[in-house]
Amino acid sequence: MSFHHRMMLQRYGLGCTTSLYSEVLFDPIFTPIFTAVLGTGAFNIGVASISYASIASAIATTAISIGLQALLAQAPKPPKPEDGRAPLNQAIPFRVYAVGRTRVAGARMMWEAKGSNLYSVQAIAGHRIKSFNRFYLNDDEVTVVDNVVTPLTTGGRYGAGSANVRLYTRLGANPETPYAELVSALGADGIWTNDHRGDGQASLAMRAHNADAQDQQTAFPYGAPSPSVEIDGAYCWDFRDPAQDPADQSTWTWTRNSAIILAWHLCFNEFGFGLDYQKALVPVIDLWKEEADICDEDVPLAGGGTEKRYQCNGWDTTENGPKSGLNAILATCDGHLVARGDGARILTVGKFRESRTATLTDADIVGHNVQYGVLFEDECNRLVPKFTYPATNYTSCDTDFFEDTDAQIAAGRVLTMEGSYEWCHQWRQARRLGKRDWLRQRQEVKGSLDVRLSGINSVYARWVRLETPKRLPKLDGKLVENRRSIVALTKGGFTMDFIEHPEGIDDWNPATEEGQQPPVPPAVNASEIPTPVINLIQAKANGGSVYIRVVIIDPADGSLTPVVRYRVADADGLGTPGAWVEQQNPSAVPSGGYIDLSTGNVPSDKVLDIQVAFIASNRRYSNWSVTETVTSTSDPIPPDALTSFTLTGSAPRLGNASFAFSTGNDAHARTVQLYRVATGAAFDQDTATLVGTRAVGPSASYTFTDGDASRSSFVTNGTFSSDASGWTLGTGWAWLSGAVKKTAGTAANLTQVYGSLGTEVIRYGFDVVGRTAGAVTLGMMGAPNVNGTARTTNGSFRERLTANGTNTGYRFLADATFDGSIDNVYAYPETPSCAPQGVWDYYAVPRNGSDVAGPASGPVTATII
Repeated sequence: MSFHHRMMLQRYGLGCTTSLYSEVLFDPIFTPIFTAVLGTGAFNIGVASISYASIASAIATTAISIGLQALLAQAPKPPKPEDGRAPLNQAIPFRVYAVGRTRVAGARMMWEAKGSNLYSVQAIAGHRIKSFNRFYLNDDEVTVVDNVVTPLTTGGRYGAGSANVRLYTRLGANPETPYAELVSALGADGIWTNDHRGDGQASLAMRAHNADAQDQQTAFPYGAPSPSVEIDGAYCWDFRDPAQDPADQSTWTWTRNSAIILAWHLCFNEFGFGLDYQKALVPVIDLWKEEADICDEDVPLAGGGTEKRYQCNGWDTTENGPKSGLNAILATCDGHLVARGDGARILTVGKFRESRTATLTDADIVGHNVQYGVLFEDECNRLVPKFTYPATNYTSCDTDFFEDTDAQIAAGRVLTMEGSYEWCHQWRQARRLGKRDWLRQRQEVKGSLDVRLSGINSVYARWVRLETPKRLPKLDGKLVENRRSIVALTKGGFTMDFIEHPEGIDDWNPATEEGQQPPVPPAVNASEIPTPVINLIQAKANGGSVYIRVVIIDPADGSLTPVVRYRVADADGLGTPGAWVEQQNPSAVPSGGYIDLSTGNVPSDKVLDIQVAFIASNRRYSNWSVTETVTSTSDPIPPDALTSFTLTGSAPRLGNASFAFSTGNDAHARTVQLYRVATGAAFDQDTATLVGTRAVGPSASYTFTDGDASRSSFVTNGTFSSDASGWTLGTGWAWLSGAVKKTAGTAANLTQVYGSLGTEVIRYGFDVVGRTAGAVTLGMMGAPNVNGTARTTNGSFRERLTANGTNTGYRFLADATFDGSIDNVYAYPETPSCAPQGVWDYYAVPRNGSDVAGPASGPVTATII
């Protein structure tokens, strides 16, 4: 094909494009014209047919979770979860970052023996973390009280005779606090001094004291103890919370939400991609909020209760580069990441929505390559989801697999693939992710499309609907999933790899699809007592109070007494957990392989940490189970919508707006919150301005005023109802039919003297009506004058002018060509409690006693002068 012919085709593609026209200008996803190829996000690959060399030009990509063989061999992967048991020993170790809750040993920074003591320091994470939760020495979980490893669960290990082990932690503040005991012992030799603070570095220090010779083997049967810890990792910016500032890390929160963690990794992780959040996130922040909310959706469990849809927990080192962590995060939420030409990143997690769907027509496609079957070497008839299991001390584990026995018989063998979800720690979540990959893998329709520039919207979308009765009649009306798109101008614009979207991919029946909890091998502590394995946690409301139901796997040992303990995860509002409260369940009876436990009444509407242990007849404890988190919601039923919500009073609304609302016969309604947003803006409780809260009861009426109700206008005769008294009319101004009108000819003022206005802010409101030409400007008279904005159209206007201490009145300065009228003039001094000027939409949201929101009422629109 000649160069001239190619350029003709390119011009034709540009001529067909809709991306330059107004209907796309209001589309938050696709507005920017594509001007740059994908950078960092391009390193994610989705299916095995993708060549690794083409990554640099990718626009939209999905996570590696299956695909295997050659592709996965080249793709970087995070360390295996088992690698978190022992610290890295290197001269210059790679730094570590961690998100969610995970087990990690970090990298050894110091290992020194002096006298009878061994000292060590490990860099756990290269950033601030939330907490240290559990401690391990070698493979033994140990209890630490006041920095000392206690013999509660060790059976003499690490505490026999004169032996003892102390563990110290630092969360990674900047500046950080030195380890005083290590400085005292090693500072004089210059080994570890007060300058070894580790600013911004979470760390773990150990001092192990030798036992007497006869006790050494009992105290340290595996030699020198090697510590590792379970931590709650990085704080992240939750962009849904107005109180959190992306520029102030002290306002951030710890989270397991996959979308929020991905945003942190892209923009804020020192070891991530380092994108500018103002370019990568802010232009599409509403789309990120939608994905974060989906990740936080409650998914029902077969045994009762719920868990979050998509959570992320894991750690990685800088040896791998940021793309391995990115892919691991995407795999936890079946994520699809798009890089726009303006630098914005768009995430779409695994839940189909029509809003994330684009359309491709015959006119948009210049070439195609479609498979209507699966090659034998690509066939899979069994998919095994793999995840990291905290119940086995953070090791890789399989869930129940998905398989097609008929396909296995036809193939004559089992063809297995593994779904790799290493940063997923919930077995049920791994099953849900595995189902999605299994259904995709079973699809026979897949291939690639060469797309013109007119189809630019589709390359940014995760799902594409085909309207192709001529080019692809078999796929006309079908929904396909965009697995990867790259720039390919020689093929018309873009090349898109796709797969037909499986029907029922979002369906989930926990009773039949959840499967069985993976078995946990009997893991006993040094006291030979097995560690409990939690199956589910559920908050149960009970007459205004709440207790916690805990189901554990039956250890088949009637001599063990299960004990549940809980604590408030954030007792002081600063992230500090409360004290543990224990409750034994000696009368619990096993049933069907499980033991159903319950606590007494717990603090209502709090986030609680839950653990379970066994107590043997000799009163020794097992290790505590993996920590689970639950919210003790005492009233899960949302209140009904309000029966009425109206604006009261009349215009002008000077610094305030008043409302009336009524509740129905609903005992769940406890409060009503009123919100304010700019008129026409979408209502989002996370971003709207909360203007007030009213305590309410059933079948009652209430009022509420937003702003300062004491304001009144100091303008005399501002409505000009019968004349222009109180005003001085310049040349060309005259009263006419309830307003004052000026005719063109001479520049002149309409003025009113008020007296000294001080230095306060004065709010004004006025109407310009019947204007046919010229401009009129509101101002305040004095030395100097204070002028507002020239008005050259008809309408109702609002202004804020700051008096300078010399102003004695206000005026309307009309130029010589102005022809029009002024009416409805108001002015008053602003106070800090005044509602802001503008046109606002108000919403009212009822909430129950557990802060569960009911349906919003509104919008009710108010104009505030």
